[in-house]
This record gives sequence, structure tokens and C-alpha cells, in this order.
Amino acid sequence: MPAAGVSAPSGFEAVGSVAVRTFATTSHLTTAHQTMDGQHVNAMAGNEGSREPTPFADFEDVPEGHFYDPDAEYEPDPEYAATLAPDAARQRRERVGPTGRPLPYFPIPGPLTDHGPAQIIAMCNQKGGVGKTTSTINLGAALAEYGRRVLLVDFDPQGALSVGLGVNPMELDLTVYNLLMERGMAADEVLLKTAVPNMDLLPSNIDLSAAEVQLVSEVARESTLQRALKPLMQDYDYIVIDCQPSLGLLTVNALTAAHRVIVPLECEFFALRGVALLTETIEKVQERLNPELELDGILATMYDSRTVHSREVLARVVEAFDEHVYHTVIGRTVRFPETTVAGEPITTYASNSVGAAAYRQLAREVLARCHAE
Repeated sequence: MPAAGVSAPSGFEAVGSVAVRTFATTSHLTTAHQTMDGQHVNAMAGNEGSREPTPFADFEDVPEGHFYDPDAEYEPDPEYAATLAPDAARQRRERVGPTGRPLPYFPIPGPLTDHGPAQIIAMCNQKGGVGKTTSTINLGAALAEYGRRVLLVDFDPQGALSVGLGVNPMELDLTVYNLLMERGMAADEVLLKTAVPNMDLLPSNIDLSAAEVQLVSEVARESTLQRALKPLMQDYDYIVIDCQPSLGLLTVNALTAAHRVIVPLECEFFALRGVALLTETIEKVQERLNPELELDGILATMYDSRTVHSREVLARVVEAFDEHVYHTVIGRTVRFPETTVAGEPITTYASNSVGAAAYRQLAREVLARCHAE
């Protein structure tokens, strides 16, 4: 991944009781795609004068501070909307979600007067390519948009979460590996401030792969991440951990530190096969290491209702896990790979897209589940 869009560290900024190291990012990657697929991107970010007119919906008519409403008359990306609801009129009329269950109303959360202690969420699935990193970035950004203070933890040696937020992992001197393995290392030496207000990052790179071997000889090795995150709990409302695609020691560390697990599940047969093994691992961690851990929900990703296979897989997941399956479903769209190149979440890259609306709804559903307990 080239280093474009990332500059050298530029000092520290205070976030709560934590001093946060910052990276300055540039926006040159976003100018070329402002009218991609005939859709204006991030209409409320300014610079409207440079946009070329298109024959598609003009999002500059959206009032200031408002975003795309899934129940509105127009749909900015009808082809993508069709992947979620081939009969959109019926879904609106009957409030039936893609899972086939009645779709509850998830209210927009109010502002917070104070922050912390954090709820820790592990985004976990041992199969790769199911949308863990995409969901971590966009759920975190949506929660931050609703006024929650969020910390994202890149706990994958591949460093995909860091790349997805515009950070070049190969240029980092300090990462979450140093926080885990070096005594006396403070979190504020590793934390990076992202371009999204209220959202910070503990980055990672290939160095983290060595931790899995080095932790084997450590006392209470499964709780190393939990101890590292403890000083940060009071500064954030949510800490979201992007786990590596395996059930190794790093993933067990994430599950031991977490209060909740979200399992992104691609609507495809091979992804479905591994869920039983993952739930078995979660149960073992519950019994032996972390009694507070619970399966918060299974998140269907890469869903396309135009294919029989996607519909069958989603139906089987709902049949097997019932209320553990989120009502929110994330559909396939080219927008998500584009956001990775741009180094920003979909909530800022394509603010009025159906994908951004889906992750805002997911954030509201996560908040509703947390407050219901």
C-alpha cells in the first residue's frame, strides 16, 4: 500500500485523559470519484462548485445535517437498493427486513453528557474476506457520528484496518504490538487520531505476528490485550477490535478482553460452515476466561437478494440463530472497495449512499441492544 495520503506524525492532541498522536491525511484521493456511478459523493463536505452535473439525484437538496433515509421516496443507488429489497414497496409497507422478520424502529440516539466506561466489541470470524475490517471501520464511524467516542483496535498483523483509515502500516514505529509486549509502554504513545471526529486508532502491522509466538511463554497470556486496554476504558464509549481471520492466541486475547462479539458473515455457504466452530470457541472463552462475554449478533454481509444462494444462506442463519441475527443486513456494493482506496469510511466517502445508511442503522441497532440490557 503506498504511503499516499499519510504524512509523518505531527505531535500529540489531548483526547479525554489520553494524549493522542496524529497523522495528517490529504483528500486528493477523493476528488476523482465524486461523480462515480453517477452519484455525488459526500454532498455536505463542501467543494460543491467543482462537481460536474449528473442526470442522477442531486443530493445537494438534502437539508444540512440530514442523511439518506431508507424509507424516503428516492433511492440514490437503485441498483444497490435492489440487492437488499427486490420488492422495496412491500418492504416499506409491511416493515419487513431482509431477514424476513418485522423490522423494528431503531431511534437516533441522543447526545452523551459524559463518556465511558467503554463497551468492548470483538469483530470476529475465522474465515477471511467476510467484511470484518469494513464493518469495524464503518460501525466505528457511524457510532462516532452519533456522538460516541470510539477506539478501533487493529488486531490483525495484515494491518488492513490501518490501511482502510489511510495509515501506511510500514511507516509506523509503534503499534499495538509494542503496547502488548513492552513493559512501560503507554497507550498515548501508540494511539493515532483518525480523520473522523471522536474516533481513534490503535494501529498494527506485520510485527504483531511475532506476538502470537512470544505470548506463549507469558503468564496469563490470554489476558494481555485486556490489561493493555484497561487504562483506556474511561476515555471511550466503544472499543471495537478487528480480529485476524483465525482462532489463534490473538483472537482468544480479543475475546477475553471483549464484552460482546459481532460475527460478520458473508452470505455464502463456505462462510456459513465455520460459524459452529466459532460459537464453540466463544463458549469455551465464556466458561474458562471471560464469563461476561456474549454473542451480540451475527451480521449478514455481502448480501444480494437477487441470488437464490444469498437468500437461502440468510434464511438458514436466521433459522439457526434467530434473534442473534441482526435485522440490519449489509449488501454488496462497489462503494466499499472504493472507500479502502480512499482511506476513509463510507459514512464520509458516500454519505448519502445505501451502504452508509446500512451502517448507521447497524450503529443504532447496536446501541439499542446495549441499552436494552
